[in-house]
Amino acid sequence: MKVAIVGVSGAVGQEFLRTLDQRNFPVDELVLFGSARSAGSTYSFQGKEIQVKLLQHNDDFKGMDIAFTSAGAGTSKEFEKTIIRYGAVMIDNSSAFRMDEDVPLVVPEVNPTDALVRPRGVIANPNCTTIQMVVALKAIENLSHIRRVRVSTYQSASGAGAAAMEELVDQHRRLAASEEPVVEKFAYQLAYNVIPQLYVFTENGYTKEEMKMFNETRKIMHSDIQVSATCVRVPVMRAHSESVWMETERPVSVEEARRAFSQAEGIVLCDDPLQQQYPMPLPLAGCDPVYVGRIRKDLTDENGLTFWCVSDQIKKGAALNAVQIAEWLLRNNGLNA
Repeated sequence: MKVAIVGVSGAVGQEFLRTLDQRNFPVDELVLFGSARSAGSTYSFQGKEIQVKLLQHNDDFKGMDIAFTSAGAGTSKEFEKTIIRYGAVMIDNSSAFRMDEDVPLVVPEVNPTDALVRPRGVIANPNCTTIQMVVALKAIENLSHIRRVRVSTYQSASGAGAAAMEELVDQHRRLAASEEPVVEKFAYQLAYNVIPQLYVFTENGYTKEEMKMFNETRKIMHSDIQVSATCVRVPVMRAHSESVWMETERPVSVEEARRAFSQAEGIVLCDDPLQQQYPMPLPLAGCDPVYVGRIRKDLTDENGLTFWCVSDQIKKGAALNAVQIAEWLLRNNGLNA
């Protein structure tokens, strides 16, 4: 099994290294690729030092089985044909191909078989906020079709990469020293603040991040589900949180929902309000599952249900989901589909 990581020096690329190692993914040869800035640097994997190669339009992907790519949409689009030319399956973490009709958008707990139909040899990893939400929604969809969702996200600095995480730490340090904070990665200072904008606004007043949640959820779940999102950046290092309201075709009780969440793949139920037990990003940073709690009936709609969920953006929201796709393909003889 010959595996590549493209964009290894970034936060998600580094998480790919850790995740492949932690899950004992069957790697016989690992090849690391990066930009001119990171080419030549070395990273340790399973006791070996591997030097990063410059990503180029050549035959470096010959004999490659799987390529995990997380170097930005522009790079993914530019190097797509180079990466898949000799038959490698490209599992892409960028936004480049997510809504292309001939590229499956996959969350293994929700729609794994979509990964078998990939005419371009590319599988897209969904947006981080979408991934954790659809894992939770799937548990309820199995009980009753979900008509609509309203979701507010509380998204950590990790969603904007390693440099954004460093900026948040630096802002707190500077403010503690009565210095002016440096603001580069976000529109405003993030420390001691929340920013109700993730990426650019579209013509309808929603941001691109909010529209991703609408469009990607429908594609993944093969559903007419209506999703209205408000995405907010909060001064948290890792792990995104979401407050989710949903309306089902028939009333679903809290007890039914708890049971469904507790039995669902990829979910940990953490819902004991009397003991102040509910998911929070600080203790769950670095964890694999989607954690669900604060499950309540809506007070104004008998078909309404509300819950809170937390998941690590770099793990399940990015690297882990991609590796789980590869694992599913291996278990189901899907690499040569």
